[in-house]
Amino acid sequence: YGYADNRVDCGGSIIAPGFIDVQINGGYGIDFSQASEDVSAGVSFVAKKILEHGVTSFCPTLVTSPPDVYHKVLPQVKVHSGGAHGAGVLGFHLEGPFISVEKKGAHPEQFLRAFRSGGIEDLMEAYGGLDNVAIVTLAPELASSQSVVRELCKRGITVSLGHSVANLSQAEEAVQHGASFITHLFNAMLPFHHRDPGIVGLLTSDQVPAGQTVYYGMIADGIHTNPAALRIAHRAHPSGLVLVTDAITAMGLPPGRHTLGQQVIEIQGLHAYVAGTKTLSGSIATMDMCVRHFKQASGCSVEEALEAASLHPAQLLGISHKKGNLDYGSDADFVLLNDALNVKATYISGQEVWRRGP
Repeated sequence: YGYADNRVDCGGSIIAPGFIDVQINGGYGIDFSQASEDVSAGVSFVAKKILEHGVTSFCPTLVTSPPDVYHKVLPQVKVHSGGAHGAGVLGFHLEGPFISVEKKGAHPEQFLRAFRSGGIEDLMEAYGGLDNVAIVTLAPELASSQSVVRELCKRGITVSLGHSVANLSQAEEAVQHGASFITHLFNAMLPFHHRDPGIVGLLTSDQVPAGQTVYYGMIADGIHTNPAALRIAHRAHPSGLVLVTDAITAMGLPPGRHTLGQQVIEIQGLHAYVAGTKTLSGSIATMDMCVRHFKQASGCSVEEALEAASLHPAQLLGISHKKGNLDYGSDADFVLLNDALNVKATYISGQEVWRRGP
């Protein structure tokens, strides 16, 4: 098979690289933004359950929280490889608290912060440390954000732009300083406007440094983004599309009331709202659902749908030399699917870690 295919067809099954979810807030009753006594047990529980959805590695995501939550949660979970015990942890995705009040979405306003000292000190004060952190989402229009972007990139941490009212030039400046991701494109940002397309304009910007790719997350659950908007983004910049679930505690649970960090969330059908409002707050989609919906809504090839959940997130995190592909010498994290893209079995390091029953 050729690398361009990044999949193997074998007897009615498709072998594809294992899925990588870079934005998942929890699931199955576990909320990563809750400072429990044993956070790592909760992360491990979710890591085990998402194997059945083809996810072989992920970034546990924390929404905007008070400092004591970060200080308690972050030291408890280390980057580690996956296996029969569950999907591997690639590092935390810290979504906030350095985001826009106007585009806070489901993030509690009382815990939002600005960059007061204009540097890494603000991050340390909020988070307590940056060990085992893979991604930080921030709003690039905040004063002093550009020096923070540079400092994070220098430490090998991916900077994502999101929950923001930034105009295009502010977004381009952040990319020129090293930012390389957009958190859930179209959601919690200014809508596209022809005179200033805002962060969305990065998809076709001519100010992105040569050789640099801007990646963007899409919650392809049929709710967060109209299929036409999904098609526009994909056709404008197919090589940057990264499927994310943005899944919350309620993924895998029945409708009712659940939590997301400090907020109460109400599940109505496939929608997750901040209780008493119509503010969307993450999804209850699984990664294999997102792959199927993306393919159906965009009309893309099977290969493109699979790469958006595997190769692209690996490239974003700088780990595509070992994950997100089927190359010789890679980690042998792969998933077996049927022609309808339902997961039949999941493998990590060549070992079967989950298989669908007869």
